[in-house]
Amino acid sequence: MAAPFPTCYLNGEYLPIGEARVSPFDRGFLFGDSVYEVMPVYGGRPFRMEAHCARLTRSLAELRMCDPLSRAQWREIFSALIERGGGGDQYLYWQVTRGAEHGRNHAPLPQVPRTVFAFACPLPPTSPTVLERGLACVTAADSRWARCDVKSTALLANVLLRQLAVDAGAAETILLRDGQLTDASASAVHVVIGGELRTPPNSPAILPSTTRVVVEELATRIGIPWRAAAVSEAELRGAEEIWLSAATREVQPVTRLDGCPVGSGRPGALWRRVYAEFQHCKRELQDSPW
Repeated sequence: MAAPFPTCYLNGEYLPIGEARVSPFDRGFLFGDSVYEVMPVYGGRPFRMEAHCARLTRSLAELRMCDPLSRAQWREIFSALIERGGGGDQYLYWQVTRGAEHGRNHAPLPQVPRTVFAFACPLPPTSPTVLERGLACVTAADSRWARCDVKSTALLANVLLRQLAVDAGAAETILLRDGQLTDASASAVHVVIGGELRTPPNSPAILPSTTRVVVEELATRIGIPWRAAAVSEAELRGAEEIWLSAATREVQPVTRLDGCPVGSGRPGALWRRVYAEFQHCKRELQDSPW
């Protein structure tokens, strides 16, 4: 990932990232008591801002917090960070922690001011090699906590699972729980079986991905059948195509899984159609207000 742009937002101020400070008693630092979002920006325009903000609000509610800012206030912050980053293609990261109290206390949950932090980074483009050859992935048992539907900053399990892929020279770790596909360590997983696109249904074991919804909408637009349905380990390993989707990945093809080819071992025809439609969708965004 590229380095972030020099200016960040922290609790009402825009300041150089190197000068940003939070209390060592911030509950996000001590407990991971916080949630976050990542949103792509194409041509200076946020992509699916309302969906990302709604997911943040839902995650906060699951942690018994209210969103500390209105949509208009978030919009103002996003606009300022995008402008300071020079527009173009970026991604925005923002998080809300429960805030800082004097000391370390599990409960009761304190009523203290929330900590709000945000920054922007250049959006990494998908490399020509990935487009031509696809990605290698490995599988592992899903060792994350039981509330993966909350986009929490407590991501230690995700970090360790992603490291398994790095250790194997792969791009991502695809996760299995009780013989069923869930997610990848930082992506949603789509599987083509019998010409149909299938993704596991949302549940506490799966993060409700905004990019996944985009992929399903694009599949509908170009006539590819899809449904939310369970995918067994055997179906995953025998799939015609496997895709990853995420805010900073868009939609990418997986062509090797645990050292074995997926389908033909090349990016599949259905992925190529959806990827092309995704690029068309981004061009449409450039002329639309946000």
